[in-house]
Amino acid sequence: MRRDSKLSSILHVLLHMAHGQRAMTSEELAQYLSTNPVLVRRVLAGLRSRGYVSSDKGHGGGWVISCDLQTVTLRDIYDALGAPTVFAMGNRNDNPECLVEQVVNDALATAFDEAEALLIARLGDVTLGDLAKEFSQKFNAHSKKKGIKHEHNY
Repeated sequence: MRRDSKLSSILHVLLHMAHGQRAMTSEELAQYLSTNPVLVRRVLAGLRSRGYVSSDKGHGGGWVISCDLQTVTLRDIYDALGAPTVFAMGNRNDNPECLVEQVVNDALATAFDEAEALLIARLGDVTLGDLAKEFSQKFNAHSKKKGIKHEHNY
């Protein structure tokens, strides 16, 4: 079963935007993800409605971060994406009258609910600023080691 990587992908794009410190086109951002610019625009439009990013059209236009990275959490971005399902696993519901199915579903539902609550709470503890800071530290160390001078080489 394929995993939903939308949260990871949009965080990837947001960190490129934060590091680039300039307007970036949908085409440029899509290259970072090897995806279609339309998909990037669609997701960023949802973040724009929450005030996390903004965009300008025309020459020199593109997408920019428009929020304080220190105050926006991964939970905020997760919620802006529509709070996608965390787990691909789920309960059988083929025979709701089956007592065995009921017992199994009750046990799994509790475990799933607790795990999801823990993950979502953890997302609320990490800000975009935390990720940007960690990336900058790694980028600076990597750049010194490899002699990298251009942002597209990371």
